[in-house]
Amino acid sequence: MADSAPGYVRRLHRNIGLFVVGFVAFLLLMYWAERKGLSRGWIGPIFLFLSVMVYAVIGIYSRTTDPEGFYVAGRRIPPMYNGMATAADWMSAASFISLAGALYLQGFSGTAAHPGGLAYVLGWTGGFCLVAVLIAPRLRAMQLYTVPDFYAVRFGGRGPRLLAALGAVACSFMYVVAQIYGIGLIASRLTGVQFEIGILLGLGGVLLCSFLGGMRAITWTQVVQYVVLLLAFLIPVSWLAYKQLGTPLAPLAYGEQLPKIERLEQALIDSKSEQQVRAAYVQRAREYEARLRDPAAALATERDQLDERIRMLKAQGVDFSLVMAARRELAALPRDEASARELWTRAMNESLERAKPLGGLPRHGQAFSGDPDGSPAERAEFQHSRLNFMALMFCLMVGTASLPHLLTRFYTTPSVADTRRSVAWSLFFIALLYISTPALAVLVKYEIMQGLVGSSFDQLPHWIAQWARVDPGLISVQDINGDRILQFGEIRLGADMIMLATPELGGLPYVVSGLVAAGGLAAALSTADGLLLTISNALVHDAMPITDGQVRVTDNHVILSKFMLLAAAMLAATVAALKPAEILLLVTASFSLAAATFFPSMVLGLFWRGATRRGAVAGMLAGAGLTLGYMLFSAASVRAWWGVPPGGLWWGIHPVSAGVFGVPAGFVAMGLVSWWDGRATRRSRTARSD
Repeated sequence: MADSAPGYVRRLHRNIGLFVVGFVAFLLLMYWAERKGLSRGWIGPIFLFLSVMVYAVIGIYSRTTDPEGFYVAGRRIPPMYNGMATAADWMSAASFISLAGALYLQGFSGTAAHPGGLAYVLGWTGGFCLVAVLIAPRLRAMQLYTVPDFYAVRFGGRGPRLLAALGAVACSFMYVVAQIYGIGLIASRLTGVQFEIGILLGLGGVLLCSFLGGMRAITWTQVVQYVVLLLAFLIPVSWLAYKQLGTPLAPLAYGEQLPKIERLEQALIDSKSEQQVRAAYVQRAREYEARLRDPAAALATERDQLDERIRMLKAQGVDFSLVMAARRELAALPRDEASARELWTRAMNESLERAKPLGGLPRHGQAFSGDPDGSPAERAEFQHSRLNFMALMFCLMVGTASLPHLLTRFYTTPSVADTRRSVAWSLFFIALLYISTPALAVLVKYEIMQGLVGSSFDQLPHWIAQWARVDPGLISVQDINGDRILQFGEIRLGADMIMLATPELGGLPYVVSGLVAAGGLAAALSTADGLLLTISNALVHDAMPITDGQVRVTDNHVILSKFMLLAAAMLAATVAALKPAEILLLVTASFSLAAATFFPSMVLGLFWRGATRRGAVAGMLAGAGLTLGYMLFSAASVRAWWGVPPGGLWWGIHPVSAGVFGVPAGFVAMGLVSWWDGRATRRSRTARSD
C-alpha cells in the first residue's frame, strides 16, 4: 500500500518527533514560568486548555465522512503507531489513575474483601496474549468494521448480531462512565470548577475527536495521548525514586523499600495511638449496629435531636454558619428507613474494616491474606483471597480478549501480519508503564508512612484539603483519638487519587502535578473516544440489514453514527455525574460482562465449524445473564437496599469477578445447543436421503 511506503512512515516519525520535542519544550517553559512566579491557578487551566485544543486540532485535521476512514481508519495504520494507539486506548483512567491506588490499598495480592493487587497487571497484560494468539489476526482477515459484524458473517441472521451489539453497548457504556468520571475528576482539580462542569469541559475534547473523524481521528489522537501519558507517569515515579533511593530507575530499585515498609507496618500495628484509633472505630461500628436494630426509630430520634439542636442554636444567637452546618447535617440524613438501613450497614461494615490493623489494609508484601496453617477463620480467609485473585485475573484476561472497542483497533492495520506485529508493539508500550506501577504504589506508601504519618493536624499539607474539596470520597482525614497527631488509621485514601496526588505528596513542582493531570486526562479521553465510537457503531451500523452476506455502509450511516455518538456521550456524562462507583470497580465489572458475553461465542465461532446461530445466541444469553444476575444479587449495596444481610457469594467470589461463572456457562450453553442443532440437522439429512 502507498500509505505503508517508507516515505509515509518517515513523515509519521518526523511529526511525532516534532511533537515530543515541542511538548518537552512546553514543560520546561512552564517550569521556568512557575519559578518566576506563575500562579498555580493559571498552570492547571493552561494544561487542560492546551491538551484539549491539541486533541481538537487533530480531530479537525482528520475529519472524514468516508465509511472506511470513519470506522477503521482506512486500514492503513502502521503496526508501531497502531500499537501506541492501542496502548493509549488501553491505558484508561483505570490503568493510569486507579491501578497504582489499587496496589497501594490492596498490596500485591489483595484481600478476601478486596481482591486485586497484581491480578490487574497480570490479567490485563496476559489478555493481550489471548488477543494475539486467538482473536485479532482472524478477525482482521475477515475485513470487518465492528465485532458484531463477525456474528453477522459467521452465523448469519440478525439475531446474533443484534445481541452482540446490545452486549457491546452494555459493557462499553459501563466502561465509558468510568472514563468520564475520571475526566471530571481531573478537570475539576485543574481548574477548580465543580465536578459536573469539569465533566463537560473534558467531554468537549472527546467529541471533537470522535465526532468529526471517527477511528481515523481517534487513532492519531491516541498516538499523541500515549506520549503525554507516558511522560506524565514516568517523570513523577522516577523523581520519587530518586528522592528516596538516589536513582530514577524505579522498577529496578523499589524493592529496597519493601523491607522498610514491612518494619513500618509492624511498628504501626504495635503503636498505642493506632490501637486507640482502632478502638474508636469499633465503638462507631457498635453505634451503627444499635441503630440498625430499629432503623425507623433511630432515624426519627436523630431527626428530632437535630431539630432541637437547630432551635437551641437559633435561640442562643450563635454564628449563622453553625446553624447552616446543623441544617446541612439534617438534610444529609437518610430519607427513609430503607435508605437508612443501607447507609448505616455500609458505615458499620466500613468501621469494622478500619478497626483492623493498618486501617484494614493488608501487609503490602504478603502473598495472600489469612494463614493456610492458622485457625479455621484464617484458613478460610486465605482460601477466599487466593480464589478471588485467580478469578479476577481470569476475568481481566478473558475480558481483554473480548472488549469490542479494543478488538476494533486491530481492524485498522494494512494486513493480518501487521495486526500480529501491532499486538506485539501494544504489549511493549503497555509494559513501559505497567512495570513502573507496582513501584509507584510502594514509593507512595513509604512516603505516607514515613513522611505524613505523625504530622500535626495543624500543619497538614494543603493538597489534602484541596483534594477533599474535589470529592470527599477521595481522601478523608479525621482526628479519631483526639491527640491532634495524624495516625495511619485516620487516613482514608481513594484509589482514584493516589497517582494524581503523587507529585504533591513527593514535593514536586506544581508543573508536574499539571503534567500528571494532563496524562490522566489523556488516558481517560483516549479510551472514552474508542468506547463512544463503539457504542454509536453498535446502535447504527450494527442495526443495519445484511445484503448478500455482506455488511454495506454509506455516508448517511456515518452521519447518523456521529449524532448517536453525541447522544451516548451526553447520557454517559449524566450517569458519571452521579458518581456511581470508583473507576476501577466500574471498569472491572465491564471486563467480566464482556468476557461472559463475547469470549465463548467468539472462540467457538472461530475454531469450531459446528457452532450454530442458535448456539451463539444461547451462549451470549447464558453468559451475560448469569454474570449480570450474580453482580446484582451478590452486591452488598443491592442487598443492603433490600434489607438482606451481606453474603450470597459463591465460594467467596466477589461480584466484579462474576465472569468466572458466566464464561463457562456461555461455553456449555453454546456447545450443547450447537451440538443439538447439529444432531437435528444430521437426522434431517438422513431422513431426506431415505
